[in-house]
Amino acid sequence: MVIFYRIVAMLGGLAMFLYGMRIMGDGLKSSSGGAMKTALAKVTNKPFLGFLLGMLVTCVIQSSTACIVLTVGLVGAGFLTFRQSIGIVLGANVGTAITAQVIRLMDLKSAEDSILYFFKADNLAPLALVIGIGLIMFSKRGSHKNMGNIACGFGVLFMGLIYMSSAVGKFSDGLTGLLVSFEHNYLLQFISGVGVTAIIQSSSAVVGIIQSIASSMGVTFSGIFAVIIGVNIGDCITTYIVSRIGATPEQKRTATVHVIYNIFAAVLIIVCIFILRMTGVISDELWTMSLDSGGVANIHGIFRLVPAVLLLPLSGLFARIAERLIPDVPKEQEDIDIEEALQELDPRLITSPVLALSQVSHLIGHMSDIAYHNYDACVRQIYEYDPERDNRINQREILLDRVIDQANEYVVSISPYVKRDRDNRNQNFQIKALICFERIGDLAVNIKDDVAAMRDNGLVITEYAKAELRLAIDAIYDILDLTISAYKKNDEELAKRVEPMEEVIDDLIDDLNSRHVYRMMRNICDAVAGIRYQSILQNLEHISDQCSDLAIYIIELTNVDVIGKEHDYIHDLHHTANPDYQRAFRENYQKYFTKLENLPFTKEGLPK
Repeated sequence: MVIFYRIVAMLGGLAMFLYGMRIMGDGLKSSSGGAMKTALAKVTNKPFLGFLLGMLVTCVIQSSTACIVLTVGLVGAGFLTFRQSIGIVLGANVGTAITAQVIRLMDLKSAEDSILYFFKADNLAPLALVIGIGLIMFSKRGSHKNMGNIACGFGVLFMGLIYMSSAVGKFSDGLTGLLVSFEHNYLLQFISGVGVTAIIQSSSAVVGIIQSIASSMGVTFSGIFAVIIGVNIGDCITTYIVSRIGATPEQKRTATVHVIYNIFAAVLIIVCIFILRMTGVISDELWTMSLDSGGVANIHGIFRLVPAVLLLPLSGLFARIAERLIPDVPKEQEDIDIEEALQELDPRLITSPVLALSQVSHLIGHMSDIAYHNYDACVRQIYEYDPERDNRINQREILLDRVIDQANEYVVSISPYVKRDRDNRNQNFQIKALICFERIGDLAVNIKDDVAAMRDNGLVITEYAKAELRLAIDAIYDILDLTISAYKKNDEELAKRVEPMEEVIDDLIDDLNSRHVYRMMRNICDAVAGIRYQSILQNLEHISDQCSDLAIYIIELTNVDVIGKEHDYIHDLHHTANPDYQRAFRENYQKYFTKLENLPFTKEGLPK
């Protein structure tokens, strides 16, 4: 039973670890992260700088596993691409050896007083949790709450690592002897190093055990070199397994590169030792030389540093191997269209604003399709729930975030070359259009979240509410169709038809809210489910508002008198006898409210 409880404790630590990674990733995705993403991209686009970053982070947090898992999380959140992560992974392998060297120079008391002691996982994790929960509970700003979620995820992730290490550490006494039991059998040395490190989940801990043995009993180079090579391989097994659970192909490749690199490094070390031994560079005296704790740390450091320096130029090869081993999942056509449109944002065109803005306009057209598809998918979740559809909705949302980041940066980079007022108006319009379509995508995800919350809590809305909700949903389909068509055709007349439709949708949603409140007050509809129902209605109304905003921006392209006076323009439409507006309003009102009146039940839910 003792072994059973230890296994359960280890699995509990793994669960905390995975949950922390999930929370941290969601927090990163929810934050704007523009500055962080830009800074990371500048560093990691150069493999050597990425290598230094990985080495530094590992030195600070004293865990190559944690550094690589954090990197996998950043890849999943879209802050890093797979290829940008490779330098960090290689640097993390070296950083763990440097940490061992630093710790070796300190006695226990000085270690507690050192700045590095502050960054130990068992100190950093609770601090991150305290900061995170403080931000979540006491801050009212959404950006601060996102930072709190990131900090809490970071803390839970590390607590999971600590808990796993604590659970498996109770097995370590029985494993210690394995590390020095096969002095003349190099294969078994290697296997023992791999096995013990995979179980204890820390190369630093295993090297520390070997150092302790060296200090008390003494070890030879020939007796432990294969063990240390095995330690380096075993170090990546836990990281590889954990980082692949529920991961995207890009994240799986990052974890796989860690394994590929360590295999290459192990082969390189074995070949070098064989050549040096055969040529007499490693003499019998060196081969059988007794090593103390410092000697073990030095060999570990050499085995980490030398392969990293020699293999860093081969990072592209590692990437290609990982991409071959883990191919992309089949892409949707809309993903392919977006990728192609993003490739068309050629930096060489920014000196020609007309051409550059034309490419951005093409990209925004594809972006509008994705926002529309996400709205359609969220509606389908209300009436025919499919968990796979939820995954696709989230993928589209990540794609929309990526588009707005890259497109915004590109549009802003054109600014120094914009000389004509017309180009300046077009530049401002495209920034506003990007925001509108990105916001429509966000609102669709909000609807998906409301539907998921109702499903998770066993809440349902009545058939009366569903039938009425369908009217609002269809109206949003209509206004999205009209708005997207007006954008793609750059048609002012189509854009002018949006505002009267938006005003009717506002009236319709107000009426549906009133009818639903009436039913909730009489216990015809559940009040708790009703809150989610009203949230869905509110998000539908906000989608309509975004369409109205975009239509006004389209009108501004040809009617400069509206620029800066948008509220006055809308006020005049609503309160003057504009015949076109009044006619369109009446037509839309009759269309949607006639459907409401023709429902086969009253607002009380009684048959007519």
